[in-house]
Amino acid sequence: MTAPVARRGFNQEALEELIARRDEPEWMRQRRLDAWKIYQATPMPTRQDEEWRRTDLRRLKLDDFDTAAATSAVGGTLVPPAERNEAFAGFLGLRNAQAVEYRVSDEAKARGVIFCDLATAVREHGDLLRESFMTLVVKPEDTKFTALHGAFWDNGVFVYVPRGVTLEQPLRAIISADMRGKASLSHTLIVMEEGSEAVYAEDFISPESETVGFSSRVLEIIARDGAKLRYIGTQRWGRKVYDFHEERALLERDAQVTLQTIELGSQLSKGRVESLLRGNGGHAKLLGLYIEDGKQHLDRYTLQDHVGANCVSDLLYKGVLTDEARSIFSGMIRVHPTGIGTAAYQQNRNLLLSRHARADSIPNLEIGANDIIGCSHGATVGKVDEEQLFYLMCRGLSRLDATHLIVEGFVDPIINEAPIASLRDSLRQEIRDRVSTVEAY
Repeated sequence: MTAPVARRGFNQEALEELIARRDEPEWMRQRRLDAWKIYQATPMPTRQDEEWRRTDLRRLKLDDFDTAAATSAVGGTLVPPAERNEAFAGFLGLRNAQAVEYRVSDEAKARGVIFCDLATAVREHGDLLRESFMTLVVKPEDTKFTALHGAFWDNGVFVYVPRGVTLEQPLRAIISADMRGKASLSHTLIVMEEGSEAVYAEDFISPESETVGFSSRVLEIIARDGAKLRYIGTQRWGRKVYDFHEERALLERDAQVTLQTIELGSQLSKGRVESLLRGNGGHAKLLGLYIEDGKQHLDRYTLQDHVGANCVSDLLYKGVLTDEARSIFSGMIRVHPTGIGTAAYQQNRNLLLSRHARADSIPNLEIGANDIIGCSHGATVGKVDEEQLFYLMCRGLSRLDATHLIVEGFVDPIINEAPIASLRDSLRQEIRDRVSTVEAY
């Protein structure tokens, strides 16, 4: 295969070249063109916009990025060493938007489960994708960056679990990209049919570089009546990457979705994590963890949107910040007039290990129904408790070791929710390494 010529910048010429080299049906080509029109008509967000007023994009130059990464396949497994003894129902490894590692268990195949890269799914399962790809959950008109994603998405993951099928083993994906002056636009689409059940975990990774990279990624989850899904996504981009993302789950009647996100990398991360409870009796659990150091900047908006009756949503986000890192958490619980019987809770907690780190927490409620069980929120921002440090140091620990123990206790309730044992262990070790030289101020 001839490698595509890398174009700098997102423009009409680059889009036409992308469409020309992709073996895609006409409906997908048209969707790319329609999304591009929306992108062109949508102004770039500025600090005058409420959602963006704490995040400055003036240093972001979209013309600086190559829009087509090299597609040559490179050997070697992408399975993390700690997980090589895990049993997966399927594993997919993408490197620079190309599938380089792929396997699905015979049992999953026999039960009609589809698990493959998105480019293959467009060609082989077009009827399923045409109905659900950026039409029901995330749409190009949502933001400037989702419109860009709709036009230029490069590859991603498609998961389809048929009605009544329960996968006993998790599905796993690793999306790896060379982000040195390049763009990655990965899309994950998960369709859980009525009464199905699955666990899915994915990582986004790139090597460290002195050259700036760009990511615009989207996650769409459709959980039909009675479906159950546990999702965890871990972002490990290099420290020079601008990362824009939208993760959204649509829950129908009695569906249950756990949406867990862990942010460890990138220079700037701006994203939305949303649960749309459309059917009655849905249950959404949103979990988040971010570890920030240096001058990392994370801006997160969450939404628990209650339309159906008797739905439950529970959100817990935690952050650990040191050096000059900054985080912004803005969470919204919205209850529509039809959302009677709603029970919703939102909690954001931040631990500061440096006097120069900063965390802003902005919880919000919009209650449009009278007959609800309850909606509440809480937020904390503070340094390590001196009494806790004193207690541990009196028992022989150094201030540094006492700090590490308190941090581990702070993040462990989130780590414990990861559905794969070896992933939990590797995350604990990675966080331990990140704070190994940090002492509470």
